[in-house]
Amino acid sequence: MQNVVIYTTRFCPFCVRAKYLLDKKGVKYDEIAVDGNPTLRAEMTAKAGKHTVPQIWVGKQHVGGCDELMALERSGQLDKLLAAAG
Repeated sequence: MQNVVIYTTRFCPFCVRAKYLLDKKGVKYDEIAVDGNPTLRAEMTAKAGKHTVPQIWVGKQHVGGCDELMALERSGQLDKLLAAAG
């Protein structure tokens, strides 16, 4: 089982796109919604160094956002990262 965490907001199209890719690959993930929760958003910002969503971790590695996740997929590195974190 992959150890994936994704911080999201409900209406973020990039969050939807990132979750779609993970769902399509059959990846189980822990979703942390930061909508209207400044404490969770602050936690995410402190961990990621960024305030935008989504913020994604695979294992202990911070992947970044949707664009970075898609770049890993295009390069063939996402499956390797998921396997290593599993």
